[in-house]
Amino acid sequence: MQNILYTVAVVLIILWFFGFLVFNVGSIIHILLLVAVIAILLRIIKGEEI
Repeated sequence: MQNILYTVAVVLIILWFFGFLVFNVGSIIHILLLVAVIAILLRIIKGEEI
């Protein structure tokens, strides 16, 4: 479970960046970024390494 959150966060950040530069889809991309940031913050709060 530890690596799953980090993997999901990294994938969402990459998708956000790709979508922001190429497609500029709109608000859905920013929601993906928000989910990725929350997943990273949860790992930091729990005291796990990123």
